[in-house]
Amino acid sequence: MGILEKIAEIEREMSRTQKNKATEYHLGLLKGKLARLRAELIEVKSSGPKGEGFDVKRSGDARVALIGFPSVGKSTLLSTMTDTEAAVSSIDFTTLQATPGRWEYNGAVIQLLDLPGIIEGASQGIGRGKQVVSTARTADVIVMMLDATKSHLQRPLLEKELEAVGIRLNKKVPNIYLKIKTGGGISYNATCKQSELNEKFVYNLLHQYRIFNAEILVREDVTIDDFIDAVVANRIYLPCLY
Repeated sequence: MGILEKIAEIEREMSRTQKNKATEYHLGLLKGKLARLRAELIEVKSSGPKGEGFDVKRSGDARVALIGFPSVGKSTLLSTMTDTEAAVSSIDFTTLQATPGRWEYNGAVIQLLDLPGIIEGASQGIGRGKQVVSTARTADVIVMMLDATKSHLQRPLLEKELEAVGIRLNKKVPNIYLKIKTGGGISYNATCKQSELNEKFVYNLLHQYRIFNAEILVREDVTIDDFIDAVVANRIYLPCLY
């Protein structure tokens, strides 16, 4: 069974499982498996081939990635704010590569990056989505463009695709200290009462990731998702404007 099939199977099991206090632990472990599989799916090996047209050299003081569905106006915005002549058309997928533009504001040089429109399933590689979302991870800020004349579901759908590849929008890094060691077993401590996290879940999730020796200190009330993010350790926390 391939990674995509395993992901689909876990998602089906999660959708069938009623969410309540009794199933919280089981769902948490399923989320942990899902995060591990998604990390494997989107991993871009440095020795592998680069995505054509997506390797844009970083320049300026900050990089802003324009994210949205096809034909939402990203190229028009880029052309309006910079001297870059981006291809503009009513036809979907006019932009097929990352197009950079230079924008100067109050003495700061900002690199705007027009990325191809992403569609549902982008995080799994559909529609060159793997290259798009991987490039988005290199940004300092995400600008998510939405079409006010279309479904209000655009935003949650786009957020879901970015979440699936480890991009956390408008969230702070959880105050969790986790150090993997070579021996001594697992040491877990929390400085405040946890509403979701418990020692049993911490131990089992770490074993799921083949971590058997670690020191964990949780300094705030965190969610199970927060702890999974700390274990996966490849999450990017970015501000997002809509």
